Amino acid sequence: MDSKELLQLAAKACDDKRAEDIIALDMKDVSLIADYFLICHGSNERQVQAIAREIKEQVAEQGHEVKKTEGFEQSRWVLVDLDDVVCHIFHKEERRYYNLERLWGDADLVPASDLLVSSEG
Repeated sequence: MDSKELLQLAAKACDDKRAEDIIALDMKDVSLIADYFLICHGSNERQVQAIAREIKEQVAEQGHEVKKTEGFEQSRWVLVDLDDVVCHIFHKEERRYYNLERLWGDADLVPASDLLVSSEG
């Protein structure tokens, strides 16, 4: 599974748990950390946990390893490291405060049409 497919799988997991404002930043030209950052938010701590859990489960089902998860207990900003894709699942207030989209403003935004690809043929 390449990094774009992994990004799409993680975005689908976010969408399955009704994450809000799902976006991805193409980090390949601006950072060595990962190929993509996936950013979304939930409206409460329980939803943030559900989104993070769903990403981990769907990725594991496809045989890909989750490198690390941070912030799950507090559920204000959960980071799920999939190696080439780093998922940032925020509580709505934290997302506004940290504003990663602005912080990493040099990164290209991945078009929404590339994120949530229909599985129908």
